[in-house]
Amino acid sequence: MSIFTPTNQIRLTNVAVVRMKRAGKRFEIACYKNKVVGWRSGVEKDLDEVLQTHSVFVNVSKGQVAKKEDLISAFGTDDQTEICKQILTKGEVQVSDKERHTQLEQMFRDIATIVADKCVNPETKRPYTVILIERAMKDIHYSALEVIKQLKEKMKIERAHMRLRFILPVNEGKKLKEKLKPLIKVIESEDYGQQLEIVCLIDPGCFREIDELIKKETKGKGSLEVLNLKDVEEGDEKFE
Repeated sequence: MSIFTPTNQIRLTNVAVVRMKRAGKRFEIACYKNKVVGWRSGVEKDLDEVLQTHSVFVNVSKGQVAKKEDLISAFGTDDQTEICKQILTKGEVQVSDKERHTQLEQMFRDIATIVADKCVNPETKRPYTVILIERAMKDIHYSALEVIKQLKEKMKIERAHMRLRFILPVNEGKKLKEKLKPLIKVIESEDYGQQLEIVCLIDPGCFREIDELIKKETKGKGSLEVLNLKDVEEGDEKFE
């Protein structure tokens, strides 16, 4: 995408358009691609690295600059840099059909990679390859938020468990164990000595709740150690 500003005819290339509607009118700014996300996340702090020009447009592609009175009416100021910051922070990034398709394809691969990395066949504890997850996702017409749940209808799959070790004061430990039980998948070992030591498997989604429960109930005397982020067997799982 290449455009010209109407005033100085500086050629703008590699343009990402961010758009905002205010007071019934559309306002746009021209940014460098891949910089908008950096600005919003706080990684990029230099506005000049993000904006191609400190100008507010009504249509970037046609080079139509917004009128001063429209800016004042919509934003209460005609300070274009400040308005650019508002649009940059709260506006919608415009994406072409080709870019959207590329992004969706990348998201599809990313999700398949995450699922393959975090899930296993519960019977064999072996992970599936990314290619097999992609194939299954295409078959189920996946929803990004429910892909693992949907895949369960087609294949044997679940989140790989985390293996943890709890070391708890004996007095609080027995009582705390009962509160922890609903959050634990499998207790692999228990050792009662001067302290209660438990090795167990949990669903990764329960980690934070378990961590906070141990800190609260033991007043910081208990400890939690991650032994394995993923309880898996070596080698990839194959479809029969």
